[in-house]
Amino acid sequence: MTEKRKDYSRAAGAAALGARLRRLSERLDRETAEIYVAQGIRFEQRWFGVLNQIVLNGPMTVGDIAEALCITHVSVSQARRALESAGLIQMAGDKADARRRLISLSAQGDALVAALAPLWAALSESAKELDTEAGRLVPLLDRLEDALDARALSDRVAARLGV
Repeated sequence: MTEKRKDYSRAAGAAALGARLRRLSERLDRETAEIYVAQGIRFEQRWFGVLNQIVLNGPMTVGDIAEALCITHVSVSQARRALESAGLIQMAGDKADARRRLISLSAQGDALVAALAPLWAALSESAKELDTEAGRLVPLLDRLEDALDARALSDRVAARLGV
């Protein structure tokens, strides 16, 4: 009989906060990917934020999407390239400002978004259910982000090190 290994991240508590958040994020992404596969849909979860912003706001630039999602320009650019390769988005110049390139859904992207709407609604409701079961985690995550905005982790560590 093999001895069950201790879950380090769980046992470490707040000291392993980043590891726990990464683990949960990876698990949610993996389980969501399995749902897409089970539904016979070729879709990567990392595409959702970009597509959703375009659905909600119409054509947008990479910078606009990055700002709306509070993620890096690089992350949005990588997703954009993958979405473009998959034929789900198209790029066009902004008529109001020729320096800007707007991302919009292609016809294939529009069709996929329409097909995914019921699945995305089910995912959203399931996420809300999980949040409720977990004791309303989302407001706590908001507080964690606010605490980091108020004082970065690097500043907290530097103060403890006397740097």
